[in-house]
Amino acid sequence: MDLLEDLETLKFESGIHEEDHNWLYLLGRSHGLMITACAHATFFCKLLRNLRKSVPEKRTSKCHLTGLCEETQDDDALNVGIIGGGHLGKQLARTLLQLVPIPAENLQISTRRPETLDEFKKLGIQCFYQNTSLVGWANVVFLCCLPSQLPNICVEIQTRLGKDCIVYSFVSAIPVPRLKLLLNHTNILRPQYQCAEDLAHIWGANKEITAALQDPVILQATCPYSPAGGISLNIKWLEGMFYALLNFCTAKDIPHSQVLQHLSELFSSQHLEACKKDEAAPLKFQAQDFVSKIYAKNLSQKRPFPLFDLTTVQLKETPFSQYLSNSTTFQDRFIHLYCDSFGISLTKEQEPEVSTGSPSQ
Repeated sequence: MDLLEDLETLKFESGIHEEDHNWLYLLGRSHGLMITACAHATFFCKLLRNLRKSVPEKRTSKCHLTGLCEETQDDDALNVGIIGGGHLGKQLARTLLQLVPIPAENLQISTRRPETLDEFKKLGIQCFYQNTSLVGWANVVFLCCLPSQLPNICVEIQTRLGKDCIVYSFVSAIPVPRLKLLLNHTNILRPQYQCAEDLAHIWGANKEITAALQDPVILQATCPYSPAGGISLNIKWLEGMFYALLNFCTAKDIPHSQVLQHLSELFSSQHLEACKKDEAAPLKFQAQDFVSKIYAKNLSQKRPFPLFDLTTVQLKETPFSQYLSNSTTFQDRFIHLYCDSFGISLTKEQEPEVSTGSPSQ
């Protein structure tokens, strides 16, 4: 295939009529959205997995949120399910497998046509058509189905969703309030993307997602705080992601003081050498960064955080909204942690300019 790479007549564009060439930008936009979506899902799973490993779970006979439960699986494992085996579902599965990385035994795919997923079956991934079984097993469920399929899927799975299961929706046509009603569930994340008219020509429509996310220029363009690339993410997703991490720990009955300590250590990690210039001002999360000052004052050290409604977090102002807007230290650390999690360390010259405008809505 490398021998054919420079042959113009074999490229997709050569078969397009000249009057239709102005629509070719849609290829780059579609691929850019795919890369960005997979990057953010991968980063979220990395944070969740690392937090799961670093925070010890209380060994009790009763789960804090879901009642009696049997410990039949590895407590340190992060189980991820994907509903939908189309182009997005396949790309997401490849990215999670290679870049988190999630072991094959901790990834399941439910689709109406599991026979089309031989590539993943050979890797040891369970592929079937049992949405209820998948959501009953997974810690995180990615919705990669068509909007027309979603209502029926929600009816099917809503009674099997545990309160601590995080539903991550890529169904752009269904807003968060509607998802909440359809699923009867509040632990939902839904990124919202917006494409600028002058979309940057950096996405490489023929580049594999995993390879693209090893390119420093492309990776930096996917960073939630980066204005480059022409694809912006509603920063409320970042708030929802943090509150989802807190909910994950609340489900394990972890004291909020321990959760804050581990989050602070994660963003002050010594291996982020580029952040050493900020050692004089270490990053330290406090309870009032996530809850009201009155609630934080009455929250004992051994109590976990409350269970947050992620749909409300993504629609309204929260204490963390102000923190995100005002803490330049956090913004700098986040950019470095984001790139470092993909194995790319930024030099001072490579640091992107942080957008200081209002978050997109």
